[in-house]
Amino acid sequence: MAAPAWALRWVGRLNVPVYRATGGRLLGSLDGAPLLLLTTTGRRSGQRRTAPVVYLADGERMVVIGSNAGNAHAPAWALNLEADPEAEVEVGRRRIAVRARIAAGAEREELWARMTAQYAGFDDYAAATARDIRLFVLEPR
Repeated sequence: MAAPAWALRWVGRLNVPVYRATGGRLLGSLDGAPLLLLTTTGRRSGQRRTAPVVYLADGERMVVIGSNAGNAHAPAWALNLEADPEAEVEVGRRRIAVRARIAAGAEREELWARMTAQYAGFDDYAAATARDIRLFVLEPR
C-alpha cells in the first residue's frame, strides 16, 4: 500500500530543515539508505522546491528514483526534473549543481538492481503502481 501523499509532504517538510541544520547527520537516511536533498525548479510555479530523496552514489554521479512511495502519480520533483533537468543536490553539507537525465534500457536495469539492493522498498513501490517509475541519473555540471 502506498503512503498517503499528505504524509510524504509532511515528512519532507520536517526532513529538509533538520537535514540542513545537521548536515544530514539526523534524518539523513531511510532504512539505512542515504538521503540527499534535491532542489528543482517548479515546472508551473518557477519556484525552487527541495525534497529529501534516497540516492545511490555512482562515482561522481547520483541516482534517484521517482517512486513517490508507489502512489499513482510521480513525485513533483520528478516532473520538475523532466521539465527542467538543471538542479542542485545537497549531500551532507556539500552543494552540487547537477543535470538530470532519465536512465533507460540496460543502464536502468543495472541501476535499479543496485538501488533495490540498497533499499528494497523500491520493488514494493513498483508493485503498488501501474505507472512507469522513472530513474534519474544526476551528473555534476
